[in-house]
Amino acid sequence: MASRLQIQGDESILLRVTHSNIKSFSPDVRFSIQMTVEAVKEKLWKKCGTSVNSMCVELYDDTGARIADLSDNTRPFGFYSPQDGYRLHVIDLDPSSVTSGGWLEDTSLVEKYTLSEEAYDKLDGKSWQNISCMCILS
Repeated sequence: MASRLQIQGDESILLRVTHSNIKSFSPDVRFSIQMTVEAVKEKLWKKCGTSVNSMCVELYDDTGARIADLSDNTRPFGFYSPQDGYRLHVIDLDPSSVTSGGWLEDTSLVEKYTLSEEAYDKLDGKSWQNISCMCILS
């Protein structure tokens, strides 16, 4: 019986997705087994930001054993016999990717707007509401 999130008449599966550069990234994503591997990669690109051409995707079963590398973009995803609960692992091959170096997870790498205490004290309630950035008092 199909889950309530499954499209009727579609053989879809729910997989966990992990990423080589994003440690806090592991959403559950539904895929149709009729999709091509390229379409799977395009869907993953929208979820994690790694471009299709810079992406290597591995399929792991529910015990953690690697089943396959999804290297043939023209094959249907169902060729690899994925099942609910399996995991897709995205490896980002682009050294200059936005996902490398922790840029999507480590907020300490982002320059923050600072405001002196004197400047803060000069703000009235209305002015403060118009500021739409996070401020750190220095």
